[in-house]
Amino acid sequence: MRRTSLAHWPCSIARALDLLGDQWTPLVLREAFYGVRRFDDFQTSLGIARNTLAERLRRLVDEGLLDKRAYQDEPPRYDYVPTEKGRDFYGVLAAMARWGDRWLSGAEGVPVVLHHERCGHDTHAEVVCAACREPLRAEDTAARLGPGYPPRLAERPDVKRRFG
Repeated sequence: MRRTSLAHWPCSIARALDLLGDQWTPLVLREAFYGVRRFDDFQTSLGIARNTLAERLRRLVDEGLLDKRAYQDEPPRYDYVPTEKGRDFYGVLAAMARWGDRWLSGAEGVPVVLHHERCGHDTHAEVVCAACREPLRAEDTAARLGPGYPPRLAERPDVKRRFG
């Protein structure tokens, strides 16, 4: 069954999900942040099928989130290292972990603690307003159409109702 592409939707969430929305892709990136670099190590740590891992790594390289660097010629072997674009996804994973820690952890506690090396404290992600640094909450936020929203869609009654 073929899935519907969201790559050209006028929504950054939809576009991100089109690239990163399967269950394995964020986990491959998580492992890269944990220091995993080689195919066999990704496969071992995740227990993912080799063909699925190969496809996810290929896509992450093609989309510029991972850089593929040869470390052996015969046979060819590669390290997979996060690029700037890939490193920028870390905050998304940290926010997902924070939500999971809050709502899905049992009595035993959170499974992984983030430690901020710069200040020496254990921490968690907080999503805040970039201007005033207050917590970014749905009830205090409104979505408005941006300059990249297609004008032909902006005229639809449902879009006008949704975005005002």
